[in-house]
Amino acid sequence: GLVVLKRVSDARADGDRVLAVIRGSACNQDGHSSGLTAPNGPSQVAVIREALANAKVQPSEIDYVEAHGTGTSLGDPIEARALAEVFAPNRPAEIPLRIGTVKSNFGHAESAAGIAGLIKTILALSHGRIPPSLHLKKLNPHIDWSGIAIDVPVTQVEWNRERGQRLA
Repeated sequence: GLVVLKRVSDARADGDRVLAVIRGSACNQDGHSSGLTAPNGPSQVAVIREALANAKVQPSEIDYVEAHGTGTSLGDPIEARALAEVFAPNRPAEIPLRIGTVKSNFGHAESAAGIAGLIKTILALSHGRIPPSLHLKKLNPHIDWSGIAIDVPVTQVEWNRERGQRLA
């Protein structure tokens, strides 16, 4: 996959079609965990909060997160808890954070998984529809889904703009 990154002002001056804008980003080291493939929840919370701060966006303004989501009993619960810690407080049940992963559509593409997820998110933003997690049969039983306003769509969801801009 390939995306072209430009300053918005340069893209508009050049007459380019702007499909999405990256308002903020962050990166960190995952820190200590129980193994190479085990994510570190507090590190995930910290990097998400930093990206939101850099973007000058409140967690409640985010409608969708393209997650790593590999379907594992170890990694997915850690990732879900991190997302819930950042996005679930004070989020009304009728406006859940929708999460998905491109891996549910075509598997783990190794080094291409990140760019595929970014492209999927850009397409969702530009088309105003959140795609379903196609092969989801049941929610991960290792995640406590009760009491958190997080939803994994299994059908296409119209992404309205009643609350302002679409943000992911």
